[in-house]
Amino acid sequence: MYIKRNISWNIIFKYAWRNVIFFTLWAAFIFSLYYFLNWRFLDLPFEPLGVIGIAVSFYIGFKNAQSYDRFWEGRKIWGGIINSSRTWANNVLSFVVNDKDAQRILIYRHLAWITALRVQLRQPSSFSITENRSVEKMFDRHGERNPVCSRLDAFLDPEEDADLENRKNVATHLIKNQGQHLKKLLQEEKITEFDKQVFHNNLEELYNLQGKCERIKNTPFPRQYAYFSTIFTWIFVLLLPFGLLSIFEAEINELRSVLHQELFLALMIPFSVLISWIFITMEKIGSNSEDPFEGRINDVPMTALCRTIEIDLRDMLDEGNLPSKVEPKDNILY
Repeated sequence: MYIKRNISWNIIFKYAWRNVIFFTLWAAFIFSLYYFLNWRFLDLPFEPLGVIGIAVSFYIGFKNAQSYDRFWEGRKIWGGIINSSRTWANNVLSFVVNDKDAQRILIYRHLAWITALRVQLRQPSSFSITENRSVEKMFDRHGERNPVCSRLDAFLDPEEDADLENRKNVATHLIKNQGQHLKKLLQEEKITEFDKQVFHNNLEELYNLQGKCERIKNTPFPRQYAYFSTIFTWIFVLLLPFGLLSIFEAEINELRSVLHQELFLALMIPFSVLISWIFITMEKIGSNSEDPFEGRINDVPMTALCRTIEIDLRDMLDEGNLPSKVEPKDNILY
């Protein structure tokens, strides 16, 4: 999640440079055919292009609104995970009163659960977006998109950690282990049946939150909206130079006294690049918000949220030497 109020032009350039170069070459190519080869038939009336531009704008606006809803739902889910995590730790400390080891195991296993969930959600899928190499290199340098699940051994005993290596859904299995541990504590009369029911209500809520995350992760943004939004935008930006030719040619005809008419006509190149960049950027904003758990610039900062939970829960255990908060990298909080 980008945390600075104004986005760095360095990051904007990383996303935009290839498209800007293409738009410049394309507009210059159309201008050269029109002016130097005298292909006057290339100038298209701008009115139909204007209608296409308005339609594309509405389509992109709808897509971006729905994409943001997916991001915001993901953030609300992780807000629920934070609250349920604190509730879980409070229940452990309140109900398991005479067994410090059990308290630590139950809370640390929960920390392993949020870590496993974060890692699972960050694994790429068949419909994950891929950026240009300069952007991908930035994410690779930060090392937070697809972290290896290497911290589970810090929260679990070696036997349980080894058992999880062959599990298909580690996060699901960890909550199951919590339930088995509660059953053992009940048999040892360290908690009551009522305590166990409260714990299981808490575990049910954690399963629900995990399932909501997996629903967003495993359900792609409807491709008919995502794909055709891209297609329509590119159709518009590719036709744009043809329409701008007629606009600037009409201005020249009205202003006969304009000197260096060829330079005036060439202004269609930067204007075409600017308008094309604006439309493509609006379209890409929606695309980058479709999947909020990929660990990219606009995604839910799960690493930072997991660290917040870890600090809170270990502090509730009265531990010292707590980890520090996760710091942003290039103004991106992961």
